[in-house]
Amino acid sequence: MEGKFRRLPIGVQSFASLRKGGFVYVDKTRYIYELARRNKQYFLSRPRRFGKSLFLSTLKAYWEGKKELFEGLAINELENGNSEAWQPHPVFYFDFNGQNYQGGTALEDVLDKMLEMWEKEYGCKETGPLSYRFQNLLIKASAKAGRECVVLVDEYDKPLLEVLDNVLLEERNKAVFKAFFGTLKNYDEYLRFVFITGVTKFSKVSIFSDLNQLYDISLLPDFASICGITREEMLSNFLPEIEKTAAGLHISKEKCLADLQQRYDGYRFAVGAEGVYNPFSLLSALDSGLLDAYWFSTGTPTFLVKQVKKMRLNPAKFTNRTIYADAAAMTDYRAENSDPVPLLYQTGYLTIWDYDARRQRYVLGFPNDEVKYGFLSSLLPVYTPASMSATGTDIFTVDEYIETGNIEGVGDIFRALFAGIPYTADDAPFEHYFQTVIYLVFTLLGRYVQVEVHSAKGRADCIVETPDFVYIFEFKLGKSAKDALQQIETKGYAETYRADKRKLFKIGVSFDGEKRSLEEWEVAE
Repeated sequence: MEGKFRRLPIGVQSFASLRKGGFVYVDKTRYIYELARRNKQYFLSRPRRFGKSLFLSTLKAYWEGKKELFEGLAINELENGNSEAWQPHPVFYFDFNGQNYQGGTALEDVLDKMLEMWEKEYGCKETGPLSYRFQNLLIKASAKAGRECVVLVDEYDKPLLEVLDNVLLEERNKAVFKAFFGTLKNYDEYLRFVFITGVTKFSKVSIFSDLNQLYDISLLPDFASICGITREEMLSNFLPEIEKTAAGLHISKEKCLADLQQRYDGYRFAVGAEGVYNPFSLLSALDSGLLDAYWFSTGTPTFLVKQVKKMRLNPAKFTNRTIYADAAAMTDYRAENSDPVPLLYQTGYLTIWDYDARRQRYVLGFPNDEVKYGFLSSLLPVYTPASMSATGTDIFTVDEYIETGNIEGVGDIFRALFAGIPYTADDAPFEHYFQTVIYLVFTLLGRYVQVEVHSAKGRADCIVETPDFVYIFEFKLGKSAKDALQQIETKGYAETYRADKRKLFKIGVSFDGEKRSLEEWEVAE
């Protein structure tokens, strides 16, 4: 294996380039075979950087009849003996990536350029509204080719998500879609296949409300692995890279597999479906040999974390899987809905963990550590905008104090931390604010954190464990730190650790809601 190099398709979105360039390819073509026969017009929602563009490019090559690109793949064998296979169709690929939609007519300008290119190809000279030109193009292309047309739409919602803070422009872009893509229903006789992808499924946009013939496969078990990489696919396609990564990190192959799973696996897009790995993160890790945060390097939308704070969602709910949603909420985003959960699911920050059939609701949580720690890192500055800096209150100093049992040092840091938090009228109650910050800090330190831990007599606010220490916190609003310590004793929160050899600290904390400050910090052993 020494000196052997294989090309991994990190960020490669062209199927033709991937095949001609000798990149390793995870074969998803069996899905194309099934889609072509199962229905006619589809919609698929998946998070960003999850392989949607590559799959659409593969569909494009298939419908253009480029059989040579599929040599050795599943669909080549599945289509064997089918006389109708590999017949080229007119393909119209609408790619909304890589464009700026902030201008008033930006979306119309993008559509106009796409139509101009195809009109030259098929000899159309029509003028008038974009929708009329599109209709005419379908008619002319179908007549010229003698076959129905194929329409592929990549990231249809980018012109909408990009302008969420501009209501007028968002409504304008919705209206453009309403007129333009209404053609997909009215001119169905000229269409052989339609496939639309996006991160979200916007409500009240005619591409969905009017186009009721679109078959939404986003939550169907049969297509749960259409994007992403399963464990079996990882092992059958990337074993040399896994072994090389393990060797480079000086760990066993089994440990490497476990670490990859914990960091990048866990996305589930249907009830009971197998988890899939984030393809961008997995391939980046195997290519570099480093288990870093790759998907999250592109950043978390600011409005998402602000909505989490505004809705007073307890971040602990994300990790203990007590966030619920029904199917409609998960597949249908409404801009006027302030609840961030649907968008958090659709954008990949939450995933399906279970389903309550009686209540008809999904149980959601973080898919893996990359998302968990990345999202909480983005959430912390929203609660503590000027706190975690290089002035002695940084998270690494907290880490050092927790590791060495310097609990008074931890108290000093949190006093300074809360002293720098500004007051705003729409903030959550300070008790929630305080617990959230404590939870975020300790979780980001990678410790074993439990919040509101239940016992026979009550529940502890927070317990933090390290190899050498156990910290039991109790928080009080308007009461003393001694009252907090007394509750720890009365309720027996420390009983579980009676036989534990680690040193145990009981920390009583009181804070003032009016002053918005940490007032007392008392420690007992």
